[in-house]
Amino acid sequence: MIALGIILIIIGLIVASLKVLLWIGIILLIVGLVLNLVPIGGTRRRVW
Repeated sequence: MIALGIILIIIGLIVASLKVLLWIGIILLIVGLVLNLVPIGGTRRRVW
């Protein structure tokens, strides 16, 4: 999810200049970071 967010941010900024892709990329990046850093269901961190 983090990688997809970064790809959409790059596409939104450089290639297509679309603000919609930029916002979707930012949201996916934030959600991916939260899901990766916050331990859900325990104290063990997940490493993907």
